[in-house]
Amino acid sequence: MLYTQLGRSGLSVSTLCLGTMNFGPHTDEADAFKIMDQAHEAGLNFFDTANGYGGNDRRGWTEEIIGRWIAQGGGRRERTVLATKVYANMTDWPNDSKLSALNIRRSLDASLKRLQTDYIDLYQFHHVDRDTPWDEIWQAIDVAVQQGKILYAGSSNFAGWHIAAAQEAAARRPVTGLVSEQSIYSLLERSVEREVIPAAEHYGLGLLPWSPLHGGLLGGVLQKQNDGVRRIEGRAAEALATHHDAIAAFESFAADLGHAPGDVALAWLIHQPAVTAPIIGPRTSAQLEAGLRAVNLSLDADALATLDKIFPGPKTAPEDYAW
Repeated sequence: MLYTQLGRSGLSVSTLCLGTMNFGPHTDEADAFKIMDQAHEAGLNFFDTANGYGGNDRRGWTEEIIGRWIAQGGGRRERTVLATKVYANMTDWPNDSKLSALNIRRSLDASLKRLQTDYIDLYQFHHVDRDTPWDEIWQAIDVAVQQGKILYAGSSNFAGWHIAAAQEAAARRPVTGLVSEQSIYSLLERSVEREVIPAAEHYGLGLLPWSPLHGGLLGGVLQKQNDGVRRIEGRAAEALATHHDAIAAFESFAADLGHAPGDVALAWLIHQPAVTAPIIGPRTSAQLEAGLRAVNLSLDADALATLDKIFPGPKTAPEDYAW
């Protein structure tokens, strides 16, 4: 396993992050335990979750599973850089969602209890809160840091100007502010290159891409269809129809390289200078093994250029839309 720093922080994390959203709804507890142990055996030390994971009827379920895994001991907590998130509607009652100081305090304590730990390494804002001022948010985070309940703060699904607003408010206090941004990013979804990545690089945030295989469309979907392994329906079928030619060219190029399409897609992300660690969300141990292969897959300049031709991304703003 390779390791890197999380943004401008001193925190060392694996270049892949284990996403846990499937734990509970799609992966039972026993298999989730096996996947987390397997991740540690492979040297993967960075785990990501959220207080809302588990489904609408069982929010918090995923954190509870991770907590019971941690409670087994054996250095599981000590060897894990643990990231979770706050924002989700945990109940229908007022103040049980978003980023008010009250909800941050209550949600953090609830996550700590579910996770059976006394601190969170990376506490992330799952969505921007347009109703709560940054001074209030940072005050709540300051208190949590002073209490030893969190070490670092991060964002998720922010626009570039949201990152700027957060960091400028943090600088006025002054506090560390955000050290990471978690965004949707893949060969098929490169819009963050326009403004989010430039903002993250300017302020020293590490980028944590989610949906790196774009819902499986970059994981060899055409070959799987031909083999009768996977059936595509709904929005995925519409996306596949829209990008069919590019995906076909991509799968052909991956075959020429001698690698699985999913490995190439993950490796491309790891090669991007702003990226700290793509988030993979395996349902099974086999899927985790597949994701781990990408860590040591090297793509040369010609391969990266070919992928840019197949899936062209935007320019940095404002050149993307102005002179």
